[in-house]
Order: sequence, then C-alpha cells, then structure tokens
Amino acid sequence: MARTQYDAIVVGSGPNGLAAGITLQRQGLSVLIVEGKDTVGGGMRSAELTLPGYLHDVCSAVHPMALMSPFFQSIPLQDFGLEFIQPTLAAAHAFEDGSAAVLHRSFEETARGLGDDQQAYLDFMGPLLEDLPTLLPSLLGPFSFPAHPVALAKFGLKALPSATWSANRFKTKGARGLWAGMAAHAIQPLENVATSAFGIILLAAAHMYGWPIPKGGSQAIANTLSDYFVSLGGEIQTGFLVDSLKELPGSRVVLMDVTPKQLARIAGDELSASYRKRLNNYRYGAGVFKVDWALDAAIPFTADACRNAGTVHLGNTFEDIAEYESGISRNVDSDKPFVLLSQQSRFDATRAPEGKHTVWAYCHVPNGSGKDMTAAIENQIELVAPGFKELIRGKHVMGPALIESYNPNYIGGDINGGVQDIFQLYSRPVLSVSPYRTSASHIYICSSSTPPGGGVHGMCGYHAARQALKDIFKIAVPFSV
Repeated sequence: MARTQYDAIVVGSGPNGLAAGITLQRQGLSVLIVEGKDTVGGGMRSAELTLPGYLHDVCSAVHPMALMSPFFQSIPLQDFGLEFIQPTLAAAHAFEDGSAAVLHRSFEETARGLGDDQQAYLDFMGPLLEDLPTLLPSLLGPFSFPAHPVALAKFGLKALPSATWSANRFKTKGARGLWAGMAAHAIQPLENVATSAFGIILLAAAHMYGWPIPKGGSQAIANTLSDYFVSLGGEIQTGFLVDSLKELPGSRVVLMDVTPKQLARIAGDELSASYRKRLNNYRYGAGVFKVDWALDAAIPFTADACRNAGTVHLGNTFEDIAEYESGISRNVDSDKPFVLLSQQSRFDATRAPEGKHTVWAYCHVPNGSGKDMTAAIENQIELVAPGFKELIRGKHVMGPALIESYNPNYIGGDINGGVQDIFQLYSRPVLSVSPYRTSASHIYICSSSTPPGGGVHGMCGYHAARQALKDIFKIAVPFSV
C-alpha cells in the first residue's frame, strides 16, 4: 500500500465487501479493499480441489439472487467478461422412486408439471410474481416504511407463515417435495415462522431470472466485480489479514465485511461495551458439510429431468426433509440428509476435461459438527442415480471446521452469516434503525450478518455503503443503483 490515507477502507472482498467498495468508489472517493486471502472473492472462489483440470466452486456455485439483485443489475458485467449460463432446467427435486419434480424457468410450465397441484401453484405464485418487481427494494434491504404497503402486505400473508403451513396448499408428492427443497434453503426448521419467504424468493428468482451459473466458476463473479472496482480507481490489497483496525492505513470510515464475532474482536475497544455485548449475543445457525467430486462421466440420474437441471435437491418427500432440518436444530443429524447438488460441468465445459465432470454438493449439519457426512451424501445420490459411486475419480471434503478455517466468516460452518429466523431477519446484527452502523461513528458492518442476509447479491454491502456515504460524506445515494 503506497498511500497512508484513504477516504474509506473495506475489510473483506466477498460480494458485499466488493459491493461496498464499488458503491463508495462510484462517488469519487479514494477506497481501499483489503483481503486476507491471496485472491478476492470470499464465498465466490473456484479452484482445482480434486484433480488437475477439474475446476470446483469452493463455496457458492449457483446464483439465483445475482440477476435479481438491483446492485448486480447496475454493473456492466458483460463488459468485464462475466458470462452467466442458464442450465436447461433451473432445478429438479429427485424422489427415491425415480421420479422428479421440476422447476422450469417458465412459471406456467412448472405449474403444468405439478399435475393436480397446477392450479394451487398458479394461485400461490402468480400474484407474487406480479408484485415482486416493485417489492424488491423493500425485501432486499433494511426494514423501512414500504413504498407499496398493500403489495407488501399481500406478500407477507404468504411469506410469513412457516413452510410447513404453506405446504398444506399442495397435495401431490411432487409439489410438496419441490416446495420443501426451496424452503430448506432457509437452513432452519421448516416449521419456523417466515421460512416460506425463502421458498417464495427462490421460486420467483427462477421464473424471473433463472438459476444461473457463471462460466468458468464463481471466481469469475469476484474477478468481474474487482476489475470493475479497479477501473473506477479503487485499490485492492490481498494477503492482508486484519487482526486489528490499528493495522490499517488512515481513513475517514471503515466498512467491515465480517460477522459480529470478528467485528467484536477486530474493532475491540473502539466499540462500546454494550454494543460488543449485543454482538456477542448474536446467534449463528446450522453449518454445512460439503463434498466435491471429479467424475468419469455425468451423474446417471434415473429421472431425465435431473440430468438436465443445474441444481438437484435430494431428500425425498416434504416430510423427510422437514424431519431432517428439524433434527439439525436440535443437534441431531441422520444418515439420510437433505442434499443440495450442483452439476456445473453439464452446462459449462470449462469445468472439467472433455467427457469428465465435476459435482458439488452439501448438506446441513449442526453448527460445528465433526461428523463425516461424506458417505451419507454419496448414498443419497446413489439412491436416485445408481452407479454414481463407480464414477468417482477424486473427492474433496469440507466439514464445518475446514469451512470456517477457509473463510472465518463461516462460523461453525454457517454460510449465511447467522441464523435468518424471524428474530434476526431484519435485526441483523442488532436491532437498530440502521443495522449497518456500529457504536463507533467511523465503523460500519457490511456483511451478510446485515439485511437482507445471505446470498450472492451484494445488497448488504451496497446499503452499508449508502449509509456511510450519507453519515460521513453527506452524500445521499437514493435506492436506484
């Protein structure tokens, strides 16, 4: 770092750190982003984890929220080389009897495929799809008085109930299973209030924008954002793990793309005792156990739909998935997990040698669990794709401890920056008029531990930067990225 003074410094280069840096740099400030790893990206990194020539996504793989994000929509992604690929089918839900429910890009086609639940799906999602474009500013930011209160109230009537309650709208195994897989992205018991919101947003994202994968791996998203930031005049310092704010150059404001635990440790005495106490009371959620495979051929799913889907959910029926996710919250895991699987190489030839394939999958586990779930995950795949195990040439395993070691933000393997239940949906990391402010006027938090929470969308960083611009630099940036 040649300079000793900046207008703003961002600690961490995940999607939110990069979004914060870009938002600040767009206003003509001098901005430095510092990153502990040798490459930028946070959860958006890709590497040859198994064998040479097999490119795996280390963390995030499929990005339903990227194209939905107003922040991402404001970036000239294609001008900087980023290409999103839309799989033939957004997602499929595999059942042990060899059948599958399908999430198409088309709303109507998805409904038709649900048979006797066609009308139920049309009635459930149709009005939501009409209102969502106007509601996204309210849904993808901190709590505020809505610009469209009637539409938001209609959304809330469907989003606030538990996923278990909403499942009663459907009577077929296919529709209920598909719904379970969507809602289980909440990483909490499906009987929890507001878990329906997660299922709704993911279904809507598929119908509005698809569930795309970035060509060349998730690292391509990070590279695009960092290249754009640098093109605006921003600076990036990698290989700089910040243990104390005193290690940083001078600046008027620091934005922290970290979770509450790290913020309390790194900022130390610069935060008030009462604020540190509130940070230390923040609740982290379930962890994940992830496996990557190098395969001799594509997964031989019994259901054709699964062979054509970028994402495949495995866990059988709604009841099976609900039971598993509920057990996780009680620190009980079983040998039949709900598995989220992505097969990027089916649609992106850059991921593996010709004729070979990469596969990425994970399941939820109790926070910090030390149980090896490799066999359990592989058995779930084998049930719906006989012969899968015979195709494995190499594998790479990451349990919660390794995941946290790789990225300190993933406390106990929690990839969402804290549990996103009704009590922490908008009060992340603390209940505040502006959750991005801390007790220190020059320190802000911009990670997924702030609204709107986890996902590759950049909106946490964008909103935190807007708040800092308003408070510190007296620059008002309206929500119109």
